[in-house]
Amino acid sequence: MASNLPAPEGIEVQEPPTAGAWGEWNPTEDSVRPVRGKHRVAKQRGGLARSSTVLGVGVIAAVGASGIATAQDRPQVAISLPDLPDLPGLMSGDQGQADGGAAAAAAAKTGIIAQQSEQGADAGEVLRHRILQQAESQQNAAEAQARSEAERAARETAAQEAKDKLEAARKAAEEAKAQAEAKAAEEAEAAAKAAAAKAEQERAAASGAYALPTSAYTLTSHYGVAGSMWSSGYHTGLDFAAPTGTPVKAVAAGTITSAGWSGAYGYRIVLELEDGTEVWYCHLSSMSVTSGSVAAGSTIGRVGATGNVTGPHLHLEVRKGGSTVDPLAWLNSKGLNV
Repeated sequence: MASNLPAPEGIEVQEPPTAGAWGEWNPTEDSVRPVRGKHRVAKQRGGLARSSTVLGVGVIAAVGASGIATAQDRPQVAISLPDLPDLPGLMSGDQGQADGGAAAAAAAKTGIIAQQSEQGADAGEVLRHRILQQAESQQNAAEAQARSEAERAARETAAQEAKDKLEAARKAAEEAKAQAEAKAAEEAEAAAKAAAAKAEQERAAASGAYALPTSAYTLTSHYGVAGSMWSSGYHTGLDFAAPTGTPVKAVAAGTITSAGWSGAYGYRIVLELEDGTEVWYCHLSSMSVTSGSVAAGSTIGRVGATGNVTGPHLHLEVRKGGSTVDPLAWLNSKGLNV
């Protein structure tokens, strides 16, 4: 039976020529390789049975291997194939082998896919692990940088605090030094004044230029004390309380310019010194000298209780330019220890 397969592209299959033109081509069994799949050739009675498909492929291979002549240049060859019996067993075996091969291929493909999936899962896990490591590394770096910044800020703050404390201590030391120097200067000045006053007292005592106004006395009322007992509203002198008849002396050489009764002052003597200072002796019980020049320390009267008094005492006033000054300070300035 002739083959029903279509002719390959580029090959024209024509009716076979007459029986003696070409001779019948019957390839041997060794020259044809078996074809896989459904078109295997089964051996029958010592000969080879080939299908039309195998023969067509052989023709195509022969034409392609020639490389010189085309199918149109060659004489047309008639191809006739014997009828092949239906071999169900063989075909089913081939189909089973094909199905088995396909199943094996599918199983292998499935294994490969599973392996690739497993490898992909492992790669994804590795990638995730690397991402987590990188994130952790970045977080650790950020925390380390934050700690470093905090430590640096703490060091700067501590250094600034130490600097501020040092500056405060330096200023305190300078202030303490300035205060100590000022105090030392004041003490030195006070000491110098005391030394000068003492020297003046010693000089005055040695020369006899000044003397205390009386002796055996008690100071009872100081200069500037306010009260209604005095017409000016305050005490204008220094009171030496002493028994009546206690001698009253000239504090310095001078001239007596006035002596007599003077109202609230009682009996009063006015002694004018060489520099114009006036010394008033008031509330006297008697006056020994009423005019003329006197020497320092000479007796000019006696303590009494005449005028506006509450008891026997000497009221001593010191006036300069018509205004009263503190008698105690003036006597001390003359080197007298009252």
